[in-house]
Amino acid sequence: MKILSILAQKPSSTGSGIFLTELLKNFQKMGEKQAVLYGIAKEDKLPEFTDVESYPVYYESEDLPFAVLGMSDEMPYKSTRYRDMTPEMLMQFKEAFLRKAEEAVEHFQPDIILCHHLYLLTAIIREAFPSIPVYGFCHNTDLRQMEKHDLMQDFIKENIQRLDRIYTPKDAQKKEVMRIYGVEPARIQNIAVGYNAERFCLPRENTVFRGGIERRKEIILPSGEKLQKEHTTDLLFAGKLGEKKGVFSLLRAVEMLYKENRNIRLFLAGDNGNTEEKEAVYALGKKCSYPLFFLGRLEQEELVKYYQFSDVFTLPSFFDAVPLTALEALACGNKAVLSGLDGLEEFFRENCPNAPVFFAELPEMVNQDEMRKEDQNLFEKRLKEVMQTAILYDYSKMASFSHLSWLSICKKIIEKA
Repeated sequence: MKILSILAQKPSSTGSGIFLTELLKNFQKMGEKQAVLYGIAKEDKLPEFTDVESYPVYYESEDLPFAVLGMSDEMPYKSTRYRDMTPEMLMQFKEAFLRKAEEAVEHFQPDIILCHHLYLLTAIIREAFPSIPVYGFCHNTDLRQMEKHDLMQDFIKENIQRLDRIYTPKDAQKKEVMRIYGVEPARIQNIAVGYNAERFCLPRENTVFRGGIERRKEIILPSGEKLQKEHTTDLLFAGKLGEKKGVFSLLRAVEMLYKENRNIRLFLAGDNGNTEEKEAVYALGKKCSYPLFFLGRLEQEELVKYYQFSDVFTLPSFFDAVPLTALEALACGNKAVLSGLDGLEEFFRENCPNAPVFFAELPEMVNQDEMRKEDQNLFEKRLKEVMQTAILYDYSKMASFSHLSWLSICKKIIEKA
């Protein structure tokens, strides 16, 4: 089968980019012929995809003279918000991506097209190639864009309804796709998410045991400083350093926790294209009294080392689907503390019931992903208590995640094609 995958933003830099990249790798293992079309900044190094025809569309170029469009309003790199697009920018976006898509379809002649995000580019592709089956992947951020502003909403809804199939991570997103786009349930399939089991696993050498689970004995920080696995509890966050990922609440919650438990350290892996918000995170971090390490954006080869070194992974997002980082951390032997997002506890109960995942209940949100100031303190107290519960939990037997593989997801897609 010949598969063309399409993404409007950078591959590998966010959850949807990693999702696309892992599908490419595993379809390649299955022997499928592939091509990929994606957006990238003009100065960025092109990603290398093995045995995949590549069709990059360059932002910050003459044809597309603005930064990469981001499905989140704050991306880990310089980006443009969809809500800020002018009619001229919309025309430039459509022409640039359609021109490259027509080139890919003519040369590659795909049997199916896989589009990531149920949003503007997917709608454009569906309209442009009515005779080719087009499948769409919901990554949750598309739902947020549809709810927060009205850019091309009628056009997007009309063409998302015409997709041949839609894949959602869990039932909560399936219900939202039905509500927001008016798609009948028969064309929507929950497909979960996967993780790279070859990369994300327990450490195999230079290890120590903590509660019966192998941990890395030491870690080398980006600064070159070497840290030993001491008698501390190491907390890890990996994601965008922004409010919507719960970073400010996390820093304050750990401060409360530190008053009761001095044996904790916190590592923050990630970046934010919003310089003002990033600087605010760093400014708050300077006021924290506990050991705090900013790691910056890490490639997966480096991030896995911190998964294997830390004890508790925490991601108190205000809005998310199934965070890939949580699965990766769990596979590396972490306990996980997450926000009680709609359907998330149910997902883990159904897919990995023995995993040590703990949930901090969120208050009622405004505009899907905004927390009222008067609710912050209560949420942060809950988060502190849940982190303490996770720290005290005796985790001596690894849960199995083998069924949540990218290869199994690829097989599900091919079976239905």
